[in-house]
Amino acid sequence: MSLESVSRRHFFYGSLLAGAVPAGGFGSQVSLKQLGYKSPNEKLNIAAIGAGGKGASDIAGCASENIVALADPDSVRAARTFQLHEKATRYTDFRKMLDKERSNIDAVIVATPDHMHGTAAMWAIERGKHVYCQKPLTRTIWEARQLAQAAAKYKVATQMGNQGYSNDGTRQCAEMIWAGEIGPVKEVHAWTNRPVWPQGMEKMPEEAAVPSTMDWDTWIGVANMRPYSPAYAPFSWRGFFDFGCGALGDMACHILGAPNMALMLGAPTSVECIRQEGKSTFAYPKKSVIKFEFAARNNMPPVTIYWYDGMTGPPERPKGLDEAELLGDLPRQRPAGAPAPGAGQAGARAGAPTGADVANQVNARMAQANPSSNGSLFVGDKGFITTGTYGENTRLVPSDKMKDYKMPAPLLTRSPGHYRDFIRAAKGGERSCSDFSVAAPFTEWILLGVIALRFEGKLEWDSAKMRITNNKEANELIKPNFRKGWSFV
Repeated sequence: MSLESVSRRHFFYGSLLAGAVPAGGFGSQVSLKQLGYKSPNEKLNIAAIGAGGKGASDIAGCASENIVALADPDSVRAARTFQLHEKATRYTDFRKMLDKERSNIDAVIVATPDHMHGTAAMWAIERGKHVYCQKPLTRTIWEARQLAQAAAKYKVATQMGNQGYSNDGTRQCAEMIWAGEIGPVKEVHAWTNRPVWPQGMEKMPEEAAVPSTMDWDTWIGVANMRPYSPAYAPFSWRGFFDFGCGALGDMACHILGAPNMALMLGAPTSVECIRQEGKSTFAYPKKSVIKFEFAARNNMPPVTIYWYDGMTGPPERPKGLDEAELLGDLPRQRPAGAPAPGAGQAGARAGAPTGADVANQVNARMAQANPSSNGSLFVGDKGFITTGTYGENTRLVPSDKMKDYKMPAPLLTRSPGHYRDFIRAAKGGERSCSDFSVAAPFTEWILLGVIALRFEGKLEWDSAKMRITNNKEANELIKPNFRKGWSFV
């Protein structure tokens, strides 16, 4: 890239790029002298907390390494993974696993329901283990900040499971924004078809007998004890305040990844739920619209992020975009003869599909019917950029602007793959792209949206003091309560 090109493109925002790559971000090198790091040719010994559902795919993503121990309170949900890794020691309670296998484990995958992410990850970090933790990083803001601090203290490699942060399209989006292709961005719209599980319920689920294959006390973990119901486990837990973070927790860490990276968002100054349908006293709503306001950053102007869930397509389009213009995800092409998405993935319960399998099939059908049911749109002074769910299919819109368009020369390193990125970091390589130093602040502002769903009006946020300044009751949700017998460390 010529000096003239650098001047013309990448200094659009003056000194913007001086802060474009956060400390410890892309390309930064972790000290190879730190104890516990392995040769790139030596396999990690990995344990997993949560072996069914998403845990199964996370474990598969790390299958190049040694899977030595598995913990899951639902033996039926985890049965397939148990069979695939017959030599791995099995546990129902991860605390027993981490203590007994301490000397045998290098890294831990955390793929539990949201309410246990923070505690499980902290137990691993404090024992000096590298941690790959599913998104959202935690259920509460306090937990996210604690994990970031602990990861730095114990010098472990970390990665949040928001795969879009490893997508080339996410980086291309950042580079396009920094190159000034659409001018200053003052507004972003992001939307999802989630929830595809029950939300907005008016009555608490009915009690049922606990399956003999489930350790319900361990599954409940830090949350207040309640009777078992299949409405909670194994799949629909994320719709409940006590266990999950709703549609925001499921998809915002994916869809808002490109805006977070490209606009270097940091912490918002305020958040407000401006509309919701199906408000409940114990569950997330059926649909919602949330507004996040961010102050000027570096040489970027203030920006407002709008989040929409429960959508069947993009929200109302800004002036200048035709209704026929495809935004967000693009139709997926399936090779001839290939099975439909979700096919052949039935769970271990006598061949019947699990809740996650059903959700995958529903999502696949929805994507075929309306491929734009997830995505983001950047609104700049000079034009628009749209991305797919995971930052893929990044493009200028209207689409005719892409006919002769050439992407800016890369400024950010490209990922070897989200799981490989973590494995490389755990062996002493470059810090992962969604290291907790990046993932925790990102999760924090998303969780402010989760809190906003439960209150009327705008919530003002003081990130330095980790405090909502204008709502005392809302502050009570920043830190979780821990059930007797459970601790964060």
